[in-house]
Amino acid sequence: MHWINFPVLFTMIWSGLLIYWNDSDNAYQHAHRVYRLGLGRFTLFRFFPDWFYAKLHVPYHVTQGLGYHFFFMWIFALNGVAWVLYTWLSGEWRFLLPQRSSLREAIQVTLVDLHLRKGLPAQTKYNGAQRIAYTSVIFMGAGMLLTGLAIYKPTSAHWLTSLLGGYEMARWLHFWLTWAFLGFFGVHVAQVMLAGWNNFRSMVSGLEVQRVEAPSIEAERKSWR
Repeated sequence: MHWINFPVLFTMIWSGLLIYWNDSDNAYQHAHRVYRLGLGRFTLFRFFPDWFYAKLHVPYHVTQGLGYHFFFMWIFALNGVAWVLYTWLSGEWRFLLPQRSSLREAIQVTLVDLHLRKGLPAQTKYNGAQRIAYTSVIFMGAGMLLTGLAIYKPTSAHWLTSLLGGYEMARWLHFWLTWAFLGFFGVHVAQVMLAGWNNFRSMVSGLEVQRVEAPSIEAERKSWR
């Protein structure tokens, strides 16, 4: 379940780029006006300028993009539901849900990562920062599905689209949730790599290699007895 999300998420991002690409300047400006940083009519930065798609040689395949996007959406949704059910039924949720001390621990962990503090706080399976991050991912995944449905069916699911603040707001939320997932992925992989090659290998393969020290002569004599 953990690794299924990796190819699925990036396939959905790529197909999302295919959906919102357009070769018409007017349509381009309309389709991408929510994907910018600015205030009012002033735009400081636009995420999808013309040269972006020109460099990628993105074809005008909106229908193909929609097909990929909604096919992998079902895999993303079913995998997420299966993971939540497993976490609940197995009791793993006890290690994931934030506690009262999680925010304080998360700040301490961040200071340690920034080399501004020494010594990690006591933890069980996950520390406070991990509890907050992993729980947030669950809500982010649900948010991706709800905002995507509001964009896909703004008329049939008008109640959902209205609840999210309208079509443009749903698109804006969907876009920034995607960036949140990318940010989580980058930090997640970086933290695992910083913890050591053995930790990274265990995340990929599910197996952890541990050194076994050779028994002492005294221990061998006791075993003979």
